[in-house]
Amino acid sequence: MKSLEQLKKELLADGIIDAVEVKELKEVLYADGVIDTEEAEFLFEINDAVSGKDNDASWESLFINAITSFLLEDEASPGEIDEEEAEWLFKRIKGDGQIDEIEKNLLLNLKDKAKSFPENLESLLK
Repeated sequence: MKSLEQLKKELLADGIIDAVEVKELKEVLYADGVIDTEEAEFLFEINDAVSGKDNDASWESLFINAITSFLLEDEASPGEIDEEEAEWLFKRIKGDGQIDEIEKNLLLNLKDKAKSFPENLESLLK
């Protein structure tokens, strides 16, 4: 199986994510059935690099579902975005200086699914 770095290099070679690449990403990321911190960071790096490009629609779906799973299906705070997770997400979204459409849709998805929605994340939707 490819490493995340190897995969990132291939994905970013042409600057867009197509349906075949999303399928490969899904296989690699979900090989162990769980999205971990390294994989979540990886997804944000990819998203920042391809933001605003003509990516396949399945990219947005994968990104939102994987990050939602990472935050809401963890053992420490299932169904909730705890303080540490909220801080991590806030920094990841603000890290590139812009909130793109996919990140906004991620926040809306989390707001809909989480038991509560932290104020610092709410501020990103305004």
